[in-house]
Amino acid sequence: MTGYERLEMLIDGEWTAGSDAASMAVENPATEATIGDLPLASTQDLDRALAASLQGFNVWKDTPALQRQGILENAARLLEERREQIARTCTLEIGKPLRESLMEIDFTIGVLRWYAEEGKRAYGRVVPARDIRVRNTVLKEPVGPVVGFAAWNFPAVNVIRKVAGALAAGCSIIVKPSEEAPGTAIAIARCFQDAGLPRGVLNVVFGNPADTSAYLLSSSIPRKVTFTGSVPVGIHLQTLAARTLKRCTLELGGHAPFIVLPDADVELAAQTAAAFKLRNAGQVCTSPSRFFVHSSVHDRFVGVFADAFEKAVVGDGLDDAATMGPLAAQRRLEVMDRLVADARDHGASVVTGGKRIGNRGWFFAPTLLDEVPDEAAIMREEPFGPVAPVSRFEDLDEVIERANSVEVGLASYVFTRNGGWAQEATRRLNAGLVGINCAAISLPETPFGGVDHSGYGSEGGIEGLDAFMRTKFVAEIR
Repeated sequence: MTGYERLEMLIDGEWTAGSDAASMAVENPATEATIGDLPLASTQDLDRALAASLQGFNVWKDTPALQRQGILENAARLLEERREQIARTCTLEIGKPLRESLMEIDFTIGVLRWYAEEGKRAYGRVVPARDIRVRNTVLKEPVGPVVGFAAWNFPAVNVIRKVAGALAAGCSIIVKPSEEAPGTAIAIARCFQDAGLPRGVLNVVFGNPADTSAYLLSSSIPRKVTFTGSVPVGIHLQTLAARTLKRCTLELGGHAPFIVLPDADVELAAQTAAAFKLRNAGQVCTSPSRFFVHSSVHDRFVGVFADAFEKAVVGDGLDDAATMGPLAAQRRLEVMDRLVADARDHGASVVTGGKRIGNRGWFFAPTLLDEVPDEAAIMREEPFGPVAPVSRFEDLDEVIERANSVEVGLASYVFTRNGGWAQEATRRLNAGLVGINCAAISLPETPFGGVDHSGYGSEGGIEGLDAFMRTKFVAEIR
């Protein structure tokens, strides 16, 4: 299809279709049309990428931080120049509205620029010595070659957080983006190559996820693994990484509680909930997915929420009128059907939506479920789609206990005008990210990550840069 990225792998500074004829089709989720043919790496290709990443690391780690910054800034400028083209590619392969794809590319540029600048500030420190003749210093060094695995839902941001963090720290990286959304990552990699990145520092490969990850992680060359995806896969990758003592950053699933307390600005809460829930058709790990609303404001909240859902325009992301696109894959439709049916079986009512839309493309109506009991599957399982379950609560202690009842702890949201309630909820919620009266919990300069089964480590902020570095202590007698 015209306007879609040419699909290739990047190995040792060269674009290639690989040494094998294996490939897979990439589909547009709005039309079900095949838009590209993606080459898959053989073990020979992966061996080349591993060797290249080691050679690239040896060059890049000795490149002065100021020079590394210049190359990353050049890549950011190229991303800015190509933002509309890359955003179109993102919409073609994921389905989200073009305006959302443009926002994602802008955020991607911001992440790259922040890391480019922060890479110059990977400071060590001097520790006062116990002897006047001794100088104690703590140094920060790049950890080594990195392997990154990125999820499909944000094909630009999920990739750039790994690539920019690694490169800013002085590491090389092999990144395996999702095979369902490869074009966006390839377009980003072209910007780095055109910006003058040395060969082997960034490698992009594709392949069967289980086989490719197992092969890459069995090698002693990578010293760090960074992954965005599901909890089961994260646990599996951590197990593989442990065999060669690779460090891990795992950004896994969530099931974010959205708590509306009795004194909240109900209209603000409901409008925020609806807008954020429908972003990327609900396929966002920080998307609010369990809505706990105090009984005293429940009916008003549901009314505003339902009205916003009913006004949503579902369609092809390239249509300017569309405010929500399709789900990214056909298998997600089956999950939505199952969760809605189960909620009904447990006594919930469907306020709006609840079904697929049309007979072409993977569209599902924005769906609001009310009076959903905690026993329903959707209250325990992250829906990752445009389905919002609402449940009443009576007091803060009750809702905090219910919010913390799942094993994941990524994002959480609280709406209240009471500073004491806000502070108590912040302290007691088991989550790595908390939004009070807002949903703006992810910025390039702030740490992003969860607790418990949502993984560990951070992407973004100084914590994200430090994740790609190791510490060396030096005691020197002068």
